[in-house]
Amino acid sequence: MAILIKDLPEDERPREKIVEKGAAYLSDAEILAVFFGTGRKGMSAVDLGREMIQRFGSLRNMSRATVEELTEQEGIGPAKAAQLAAVFEFGRRLAREPFHEQAITSPEDVYDLLGPEMQSLDQESVRVILLNHRKKLIHLAEIFRGTVNESFANPSEILRKALGHAASAIILVHNHPSGDPSPSQADHQVTKRMTLACDAVGIEFTDHIIIGCRSSSEIEPYFSFREAGLV
Repeated sequence: MAILIKDLPEDERPREKIVEKGAAYLSDAEILAVFFGTGRKGMSAVDLGREMIQRFGSLRNMSRATVEELTEQEGIGPAKAAQLAAVFEFGRRLAREPFHEQAITSPEDVYDLLGPEMQSLDQESVRVILLNHRKKLIHLAEIFRGTVNESFANPSEILRKALGHAASAIILVHNHPSGDPSPSQADHQVTKRMTLACDAVGIEFTDHIIIGCRSSSEIEPYFSFREAGLV
């Protein structure tokens, strides 16, 4: 039989800790336990949370897992996995919220918006940032995820999203899981195709930014085609 949170000693109940001290006092495992409510046979929700963190290595890694990957953990069924996925997406949207109010005008703004998340990925992910005429965020979408050897950019698909959201400008962003943000020949070709495609429909192609990994050197953790004079 699963151990319920209410069956734990009062000083180990995460919900009571939130009421008494605030959510900041909870450990990562206790925060997960609040969502789970129950653990699995012979295990409390807090112990299940600890087991999941050990399995994925960190909350950040867990937040990037698919529902299928989450359900591989014993004690996590489709309902709990879906709930977790929704919570992580809520956090990402909350972090993006300020960019609906402030203009995105520099590679640094783009890095602040997407850098930490994209640096944690072990696959190449391509995102498109859609902006209005004031350079404020309208929509952010992932348009491709796969291995670094695949061709990822489809201008027509990107432009459909831009036109569908009445965007005035777009920024293309992708990561290099190797950590080196230096552009490949394929990256240069994608940038040229996107520039031509955007010009054809009257949408500003603001930049193409490659996210790498921050190192101890003075090298920026990203590469901007616009800063390099290539857009």
